[in-house]
Amino acid sequence: MKLVFVTAEADPFAKTGGLGEVAGSLPAFLHKQGIDVRVIMPKYSSISEEFQREFKHLAHFDVQVAWRKQYCGLDELVYQGVPYYFIDNEYYFTRSQVYGEYDDAERFAFFSRAALESLIHIPGFKPDILHCHDWHTALIPLMLKEFYSREPLYYPIKTVFTIHNLKYQGIFAREVLGDILGLGMEFFQENGLEFHGAINFMKGALLYADQITTVSPTYAEEIQHPFYGESLDGMLRKRREVLTGILNGIDNEIYDPFNDPNLVMPYHDIALAKEENKKHLQRVLGLPVRGDTALLGMVTRLVDQKGLDLLAHVLEEILELDIQMAVLGTGDYKYEEMLRFFAAKYPEKLAVRLEFSDQLAHQIYAGTDMFLMPSRFEPCGIAQMIAMRYGSVPIVRETGGLKDTVFAYNDITGTGNGFSFMNYNAHELLFTVQRALRIYQENKPIWNQIRLRGMECDFSWNRSAAAYIEIYKSLLHIS
Repeated sequence: MKLVFVTAEADPFAKTGGLGEVAGSLPAFLHKQGIDVRVIMPKYSSISEEFQREFKHLAHFDVQVAWRKQYCGLDELVYQGVPYYFIDNEYYFTRSQVYGEYDDAERFAFFSRAALESLIHIPGFKPDILHCHDWHTALIPLMLKEFYSREPLYYPIKTVFTIHNLKYQGIFAREVLGDILGLGMEFFQENGLEFHGAINFMKGALLYADQITTVSPTYAEEIQHPFYGESLDGMLRKRREVLTGILNGIDNEIYDPFNDPNLVMPYHDIALAKEENKKHLQRVLGLPVRGDTALLGMVTRLVDQKGLDLLAHVLEEILELDIQMAVLGTGDYKYEEMLRFFAAKYPEKLAVRLEFSDQLAHQIYAGTDMFLMPSRFEPCGIAQMIAMRYGSVPIVRETGGLKDTVFAYNDITGTGNGFSFMNYNAHELLFTVQRALRIYQENKPIWNQIRLRGMECDFSWNRSAAAYIEIYKSLLHIS
């Protein structure tokens, strides 16, 4: 079985979120299962020089972008046993950021076409399946059928498309259809790329991919309903027979509390390690060093999707509890200002770092008692899995992958690995934090059981990789 991942980002070369985590770790696990897997991604100027010095130039060729012919270089680097191929074009990828450029439609249309063209230039390799990720590569299943269906290398190829977040679909002006994609007006219709008078890249994959996956079983169900479906729920219901939810995993070598270089004490003695890492985090953040006070953490984008609007309503009430709070992340200006205000008002309760620091993120996972994710929607969520691995008990809203991984503590049965609330309601969030805090303060044996259950959960890629392999086999009719 020969497989190609096509992705706009992959850790450690480029990562802005969960997509980069998945594309950087899942291929290595598939490789360990004996699959010949390769990864194609853009050659961003931000990729570290340390990696770029190791790149091997394979080929260069022209790529058609509607009426344009654009240069494309193809470089290779083998990382963790997996060949990565980098699409080189300085005009498109020498930028200060991965996304959010004025010409993203053209950049990722070029990338999609270049990824397909590059298959000719990989020596001794003919892929069976292209696995495309999110809107940046969603045109590939359509382009494969429209531009390459008569080419012997291409026509047997099957496509899998994974939705990492349905909210981001790649919506652009209708002129993109002809001027950048090189497609006729017959595609500007409801059963084409048309979307409320604009062009929607993600529709290309939802219409043409052989298999559609998303990153948790609950999210696969949710997006077939209007509240979560982002105006594509009807199309997803039509294609429900090829839609599957597979929970993301985490890399247990990167997130290993027993061998994490970011921690002041590894977890050979869990209770002692939690205590020492908590003290260290309090010192780093300038909070009073108090072992008896619960420390609540968040590592998140500061946006509505992550429940910051809920938090805004009850943050002061939370801070009036016997609790400390550590928040790491960046996002909307209004939420950054809100956190600055409350950090100034409650300097002994709230520490805020408006940045992204991988080291501090690991220290927050290890040093906090509880981890908060009150998301409006959460396709999968990785932070709650990491938090549990480090013994930080999650408090989440029951949506998407949060519902699939966090099971509320039950007073009667004594089961559960965290705390959760159902409705998108600020006071349900507050009451759930209060309930968790009460158990933390009044019943340490129960609290330690909840913590250990979370630490014992297996969120590695092993199970999820096996589920992807079953999908690949079914497409290729391999038993």
